Amino acid sequence: MAEQGAVHRQWWILAGAVGLVWLLFQLEAILMPFFAGMVIAYLSDPLTNRLERWGWSRPLAVCGVFLVLILLLSLAMLILIPLTVRQFGQLGEVIPMIIEWVQNTLAPQVQAWTGYDLTGELDNLQETLAEHWQQAGGAAAQLLGHVGRSGMAFLTWVTYVALIPVVTFYLLLDWHRLIGNLRNLLPRQWEPEVTRLARRCDEVLSAFVRGQLLVMLCLGVIYALGLTLMGVRFGLLIGLLAGLASIVPFLGFIVGLAVALIVAFFQYGSWLAMLGVVAVFSIGQAVESAVLQPKLLGDKIGLHPVAVIFAVLSGGTLFGMTGVLLALPAAAIIMVLLRELEERYKNSTLYDAEQTDGIDEEPR
Repeated sequence: MAEQGAVHRQWWILAGAVGLVWLLFQLEAILMPFFAGMVIAYLSDPLTNRLERWGWSRPLAVCGVFLVLILLLSLAMLILIPLTVRQFGQLGEVIPMIIEWVQNTLAPQVQAWTGYDLTGELDNLQETLAEHWQQAGGAAAQLLGHVGRSGMAFLTWVTYVALIPVVTFYLLLDWHRLIGNLRNLLPRQWEPEVTRLARRCDEVLSAFVRGQLLVMLCLGVIYALGLTLMGVRFGLLIGLLAGLASIVPFLGFIVGLAVALIVAFFQYGSWLAMLGVVAVFSIGQAVESAVLQPKLLGDKIGLHPVAVIFAVLSGGTLFGMTGVLLALPAAAIIMVLLRELEERYKNSTLYDAEQTDGIDEEPR
């Protein structure tokens, strides 16, 4: 009877988990502000705790953190976003020049060396780019027209965005109390083990989410500042995109370096400028390997680069951009659980019995 009760309880737990997942999918449209607020509160909690240790009250510390976030957001909106948008527009003007150079200079040389004619492929590429550019402009116009016609949809979107700071404020204010309430809801015999696993997951997530974001930010600043000081066009845009792409090992370095080399070649036409671009990205990689990775990430994550690439591609394939953003945190938690299973296996009688048999067996 006891075994039957345990089996029934497990089925009820499984049914509850399935029902919760179904409910989350049904509420997907309204979850965005709550999910975003939870992420921002999680990222801001260490700074709030530090202010509390300095003698600030929790509400005052939360207000101080909000002031810092507002200043950073205002700085981005006033400086970074206009510059980035302007450079995107300039990039659209340069692409036809690059295609023309490839057609008139590179394609004949490739045909002379290999016998392969690139002209047809380049014409198709140019038509595709022009078509997508027109589609993007048409989609933007349709979106603006839809927003203008559908006041309720626009009002709903504004409401969701306005909810994010409200949700963040209250979650950050009551973060420790909410965590304590969740612990109190756990069955008493499970509470110590679940708490220990949650702390290990939090350690890995903290190392990844906060550490990796800082690594990406620092690399973006290094690349953007170096390219801008060199006078490379679109330096800010290339640097920021390379920093964001650094979430996948070496992707930001490879893509950013390739794009910056192409831009520097067309802008300056000299090997010296291209060597300067290589130097900027080499300095960024050296700083990441010697300073950023050891100080900000350490060995707490332990995800192999191949596992990182697989996780990002799998998340993007299954859930799009949301999957890309959640892939590595989910992979980090899975890694913690797999390590826990490995430890339990090595402490089990199955592992010990195999080891004992291997040691005790004597050659005949």
